[in-house]
Amino acid sequence: MAGSREDGAYARGVRERALRRRVERLPDPLQRFVEIGALPSDSDELRARKAGLVLSSALMAALSCVWVVTYAVLGLWVSALIPLAYQLATAVSIYTFARTRRYILFRQSQLVLPLLLPFALQWSLGGFENSSAVCLWAITSPMGALVFVGARQAVPWFLAFVGLVVFSAAIDPALASGAPDIPQGVMIAFFALNVVGVATTVFAVLQYFVRARERALTDLARQHEALELEQAKSERLLLNVLPEPIAARLKEREGVIADDLPAVTVLFADIVDFTPLSERLAASEVVSLLDGVFARWDELVAEYGVEKIKTIGDAYMVAGGIPLPRADHAEAIAELALAMGPRLADCAAETGLPLQVRIGTDSGPVVAGVIGRAKFSFDLWGDTVNTASRMESNAARHDPGDRAGLRTPPTSV
Repeated sequence: MAGSREDGAYARGVRERALRRRVERLPDPLQRFVEIGALPSDSDELRARKAGLVLSSALMAALSCVWVVTYAVLGLWVSALIPLAYQLATAVSIYTFARTRRYILFRQSQLVLPLLLPFALQWSLGGFENSSAVCLWAITSPMGALVFVGARQAVPWFLAFVGLVVFSAAIDPALASGAPDIPQGVMIAFFALNVVGVATTVFAVLQYFVRARERALTDLARQHEALELEQAKSERLLLNVLPEPIAARLKEREGVIADDLPAVTVLFADIVDFTPLSERLAASEVVSLLDGVFARWDELVAEYGVEKIKTIGDAYMVAGGIPLPRADHAEAIAELALAMGPRLADCAAETGLPLQVRIGTDSGPVVAGVIGRAKFSFDLWGDTVNTASRMESNAARHDPGDRAGLRTPPTSV
């Protein structure tokens, strides 16, 4: 549940940023105009909705000039005053919104005016035919409610539109009997203008939000891909610290991770006289040397299917039969021990340094688990671990090329 809420919040955030970028593409003067009612505390999505409503209201008011001028020229002053009243009311509404920043009041006014005034204009002109079905413009009200309010809240506005259409159809015969005389050419031109104008307005509003949605989805996909890359990176980092089965258990549940393992072989390896050697080398050379040695041993660990536990200074700890049990854990560790010397010899030949190694192993039961909170550490405890460490400490120095010099005692489980 928490994950789904976080995903939803993440998706909304991406969508808001896309909407914001969409608005910011406007020219600077128009940008300042459409954001006259924005508040610093507004989310990006709310800011975009406010800007879209201001822009659409201004455009519709500007288009109303066609009806004002045309009906004034024809001497239909009442019909000319209705779109003029819409222009003035819209101007007052935008001005009030700029002063008070009361978005709900502004939104309500811009849903009521486009719903009622087109029908009033149609009734003043004598019905559907004589007005060229100017009531089509009222569909912008439920469309605006759908875009700027929400799907459920838009339903009453659409029902109001349908109700006014039905009412207009009922009174149309009475209106047609007293209809003013309007030239046929003007009626046809206005039919085309109403159809094209309404379609253009609806298309523009829908295109605005569809493009914003597409950009949001593209941005979301890009963010998701980046998130997957980061998750893969985090996964690799986690697997560098913990064995894969242990990491999987840690991700699935919280709590103590501890196991009693009855049959494990532990190996300790230590570079002989590394401390005095490191005092003669620069810091970068010391780190490079250890990195070269341990990288070669890491390859062997992967090859023999055992688990690297940790490094402490120049000491290297490995275990076989952990975290997954295996019957040949002692043999795998013994083969690893025999192979570590030649790999160290390769490093000695490359660097020209006299590198020797001591190796000790022991087999038996151990306790394995994860400790730490800020930094995880997978470790082993028990007499088997202590014995392997002492075997390494007391082992003879081993020439990397001499396989017989390894001290790998018989395992005892």
